[in-house]
Amino acid sequence: MRRALLVVLLLNAAVALVKVGVGLHTGALTVLGAALESALDMLNNAIGMILVSIAGREPDEDHPYGHDKFETLGALGIVGFLSVSCFELLRSGVASLVSHQHPAGVRPFDVVVLLATLAINVMVLVYERRRGRALASAFLLADSRHTGSDVLVTLLALASLAFARIAPPWLDPILAIGVALILAWSGYGILQQSIPILVDERAVASEQLVRIACGIPGIREVRGVRSRWSASGQLFVELAIVVAGTASVDTAHHLADEVESAIEHDFGNSQVTVHIEPA
Repeated sequence: MRRALLVVLLLNAAVALVKVGVGLHTGALTVLGAALESALDMLNNAIGMILVSIAGREPDEDHPYGHDKFETLGALGIVGFLSVSCFELLRSGVASLVSHQHPAGVRPFDVVVLLATLAINVMVLVYERRRGRALASAFLLADSRHTGSDVLVTLLALASLAFARIAPPWLDPILAIGVALILAWSGYGILQQSIPILVDERAVASEQLVRIACGIPGIREVRGVRSRWSASGQLFVELAIVVAGTASVDTAHHLADEVESAIEHDFGNSQVTVHIEPA
């Protein structure tokens, strides 16, 4: 995972440098906004490499459930950086609308260079999503969402430059405000994914887990069902099964094993804790 982040970091660094050059030359807000987002991508990747090192540690006495949530905290850090970008672009866009500023000195070369950065953005997006799904990484998937917004931002920047000579002065500021709204929506999507993990929101409906356990002969009742997801996609479940008071310890233990296997069969990687109560 650190290797994946390093590859993305280097690509984002190249994209950010190119966009800064084009943005300073043309004065286009959308291009400068795209450069800012790429620079934030770099910072996110650098922070991510540190957080992933922490999140990958084995459970210890102080963190018996592991360190996965450090990765989720990193995803929330991305939201913070997105918020800064959003505010600055909104402020600059409104100021440019009032002052009627627009891009100047746009060359065909600037458009070609931005097209190249767009191709790199798309490549990074595909790579991050594939690695994020393969590694079940909340951070990589969150960062890929950010990269997806970067693709849209770059498209808006291209539109601003391509039509700079014929467009009215308000086009670039309006597109910059559109970029800010895209960033805000991207941040909202990351929050939707991250907050349930941080607050231990219920992962699976209790009724569904009860139905799975009660489908095993010998289990009379299921009580105290709790579940949550980890950042890496592991399901944690705790429940109590009621068995016949005359059942032997061996029989009760075998039933508990069957519950664990049934839940893992339905939901994949799971850690199930089963308490046994006599009827």
